[in-house]
Order: sequence, then C-alpha cells, then structure tokens
Amino acid sequence: MTRRATRFASLLLLPLILVSVQTAGAQSAPKKATSSTATPRTAAARRATLLDSSLPFWKTRAPATFIADMETSKGRIAIEFTREWAPVGVDHFYNLARAGYFDDSRFYRVIPTFVAQFGLAGDPDVANLWGRITLKADPVRESNVRGALAYAQFKPTDRSTNIFINLRDNLNLDTLGFTPIGRVIEGMEVADSLYAGYQDLPISDPPLGDPKRMYRESNKYLDVKYPKMDRIIRVTIRPD
Repeated sequence: MTRRATRFASLLLLPLILVSVQTAGAQSAPKKATSSTATPRTAAARRATLLDSSLPFWKTRAPATFIADMETSKGRIAIEFTREWAPVGVDHFYNLARAGYFDDSRFYRVIPTFVAQFGLAGDPDVANLWGRITLKADPVRESNVRGALAYAQFKPTDRSTNIFINLRDNLNLDTLGFTPIGRVIEGMEVADSLYAGYQDLPISDPPLGDPKRMYRESNKYLDVKYPKMDRIIRVTIRPD
C-alpha cells in the first residue's frame, strides 16, 4: 500500500483496540436468547441476541433492498440498502440494526465535508464482542459518492461494525477497497449538521483521546468526555 493510500485508509479506521470488560457489580447475565431468526421485540431479548453471535438470527439474509430509518438527535436520516452492492456487509448491517446494536450510540467521529462515523455500541460488552468479529470482503461495485455508506477499515477484511456516511464525493476510497453498502435518500442535511467540533480527537492516542477507554466504557466515557456528540436514538428497518 502506498504512503498516500495508507493515509486515507488510516483516516477511516477506528483503532481495533478491544478490551475485556469486567465491571464490578456488572449487570446480571441476560436471559438466554431464542433460536429464532425473528426480530427481538424486548430490550432483554435484544441484549441477549447481541451477546450471542452463534444464534441463527445472525445468518438471516437481508432483503434485496430495504430502507433503514436512523433517528438522531438532529433529526431523521433514511438510508436505502441494496444487497447486490455488498451482500456480506449489507446482511451484517441488517441484522445488527434489527437487534438494536446501533440504538443509543454516538457519532464519535465527524469531519466536515468528509465523513460522519458511527458504529460503537453504547453497551461496552456488546461493542467488544462485535468489534472482534470481522467480515469477508465485498468487491467494490458502487462509488463512495456523497451520501453513500461504507464500513471503516484498514483493509477490506477488517470490517466489523464501524460505518461512515460520506459527506462529499470521496471517489479515491473506491480504489482503496471501501465498499458502499447503501446511500442516504432522505435527511442528508441532518448528516451535514452533526456536531463536528471533536473531529479525530475521540480516536486519537492519549492524551488527546483514548480508544481503549472508548471500548471499555462506550457511552459512559463519551458522554462525559465529549458531551456535544450527536446521538443515534434508534435505527429501525421499514416493513417491506
């Protein structure tokens, strides 16, 4: 990889510094998840599903196209996903969203006229589990134009849960293997308005930031250290 390519790739990677989270007085173990592939309906069922990556639920194939409504602290963003663009990545997003992975999480990295990045679960147990599960690569079939979404990565097989919205045309990312999985169809003005004052600070090395602590504490840390971050309240999949 050339020096220039490395620079672009590193700009879109949340450091994969994952930690074992063992908190004193931690929450009691969740109820055992069922073997169903249906969308879990209660908070307890969602957490149980998110903490068991072996369930059949996670093998569910996404529809050919679907729309996800992302309710944020700045308004709603509607995103259309096309499975043909990136079957592995789209299936992964679809199931994470159905299980509530993105609910009550933060836009932890926003750089004006570049990207708005999210994908660190608010629950550190969940964030650590899924941060360790990487995806097979999807070939690049579409371009990283303004409004397109792709997984953050250093190389195509590093994809896990961290995703960015392109706030401008970033066509150079196509040649670096960043595979678009969907595009914003409503609410791009909301994406443009997300708080960008912290930029790269949260994912910078100490003392500016602390990625290890991000994974260790998630929202608890981010809300104290970076209180102006915008939030994802919930992501819901529209019915067919």
